[in-house]
Amino acid sequence: MRLFIVRHGETRWNIEGRFQGQRDTDLNERGLAQGDRVASYLSGHKFDAIASSPLKRARVTGEKIAAACGTERFDVIPGLTEINHGDWEGLLSSEVSERWPRIVDMWHSSPHTVVMPGEGGESLRGVQIRSVSAIGGIAGKYSGDVCVTAHDAVIKVLLCHFLNAPLSSFWNFQIANCGLSIVELRDGIPPRMSLMGDAHFLSDGSGNFDLPEQKGL
Repeated sequence: MRLFIVRHGETRWNIEGRFQGQRDTDLNERGLAQGDRVASYLSGHKFDAIASSPLKRARVTGEKIAAACGTERFDVIPGLTEINHGDWEGLLSSEVSERWPRIVDMWHSSPHTVVMPGEGGESLRGVQIRSVSAIGGIAGKYSGDVCVTAHDAVIKVLLCHFLNAPLSSFWNFQIANCGLSIVELRDGIPPRMSLMGDAHFLSDGSGNFDLPEQKGL
């Protein structure tokens, strides 16, 4: 089977540099347009199902793709929810840096060692365990192509898993809002990436791509 993995469209908090985590933020106007563009790009493709995080920004992105592709099966999967940032959620990156400078330094230099501070805060390893389990459930249920709409941290830890890369390489990946990755999963054979973070369909037409440096998730 193949997984078409799409990051959700842009939100106001993406622009502001706030840590979203599991806060249920909405797509902004540009994010809705990005969702329309990726849906148009995938229009008509036959998917067995759309599998989405429960959070609105991913779910609405997935709903746009489902409508464009005529996909009736829509699975909401909690294991695809974004990382819980604990006490960081809702704060600007500048506020987090001021209040937790040591942990922020670790987050940027050795992200695999960090457990997000506060109640419910997760580690990348924890997110990887639950998201890989979610993908296993999808693979056990469907044999054809499935489109997964999820989040930055979830997609990056999945890429680490598929590529057999350590979680320390988390920041080596940059996935744009509505960026598309495709991975082939075959029994007894290592996963094969055929596309990673493609965003050409989001171009403004001049060949320029807007991939701002990420401050929060």
